[in-house]
Amino acid sequence: MGVSGSGKSFFAGKLAEATGWAFAEGDDYHSEANKDKMAASIPLTDADRGPWLDTLHQVMADWHAKGQSGILTCSALKQAYRERLTADLPEARFVWLDPPRSVLQDRMTHRPGHFMPPALLDSQLATLEPPADTAANVLRLDGSEPMNQTIQTVLNWLKG
Repeated sequence: MGVSGSGKSFFAGKLAEATGWAFAEGDDYHSEANKDKMAASIPLTDADRGPWLDTLHQVMADWHAKGQSGILTCSALKQAYRERLTADLPEARFVWLDPPRSVLQDRMTHRPGHFMPPALLDSQLATLEPPADTAANVLRLDGSEPMNQTIQTVLNWLKG
């Protein structure tokens, strides 16, 4: 989880390689209407995100029903979104990538062809409801550590 530009997709892909788990890119499940809205620098509303979150929940529920572990990227900006994603999935966990704003801006500016423009970064940051520091199902990382170290940190946390 994390705002756009936090490195969710890159990190999740590397974690999937390290674990052999199923992987789903949350952005692939956005409707064309949502993608068009974001591309036009219009922030999504809760109503826009609702069907998308329900679809992502179903992806995780399907993995659970098969006894399969998986990695899903999703901004999961609000507590209500995280609850909707993990309803009836108590073993679900979040890795929150939380780099500094300057890093986010730089990444968003230098990724060609992505539907989420840098103009929406402030909207993403304003919408973000940081998970409680005491949330046992959330690991917060700033994303500046070397990737191998970050992967190992997550694997150790998942074992614990």
